[in-house]
Amino acid sequence: MATYRTFIAVETSPDVRAGAERLIQRLRLANAKVNWVDSGNIHLTLKFLGDLSEQQVADVCRSVGESASQAVPFEITCRGTGAFPATERPRTVWIGMSDGQDQLVRLQRAIEDELEQLGFAREHRRFRPHLTIGRVRGQGAGVGELGQLIEQHQDTPIGRSIVDEVVVFSSVLTRGGPIYTPLSSAELGA
Repeated sequence: MATYRTFIAVETSPDVRAGAERLIQRLRLANAKVNWVDSGNIHLTLKFLGDLSEQQVADVCRSVGESASQAVPFEITCRGTGAFPATERPRTVWIGMSDGQDQLVRLQRAIEDELEQLGFAREHRRFRPHLTIGRVRGQGAGVGELGQLIEQHQDTPIGRSIVDEVVVFSSVLTRGGPIYTPLSSAELGA
């Protein structure tokens, strides 16, 4: 039986992807070992589900469609960079939001509510809307410099994007990076 490594996300606009690419080029100046996300793959993950059967994927797509139909399109403004767990010890480098956070949280919560009815566990951590742009490999030389660059760009404007659909993706991990394939999309307010 086929399985799909599945997640639910909002795609970003060309404006945001271009701004993210410019920011990544600035952060690359640090001599840290980072797996940078290809700008074409930058998205806002709402929920990672893991490996699902075809039937589970179909159920998830229906639930996401139901959640999306209850929301209305809105705009997000991507701005600044940060790191988890902290800029002094960056493991995940991200771009934040200055507008649209509340709507994203409501949308994510609605999707969580629908998926919980299908038996998917709720995320224990509070949802913090962000775009992952890099994952630090190890804590060797250059990580401190990377943290300083992240702090210098914590208010850098990145771009705007309209959130008007939610996409269910499959992800295949390859040596060249992940390959994301849309399995379904659901328009907001449809």
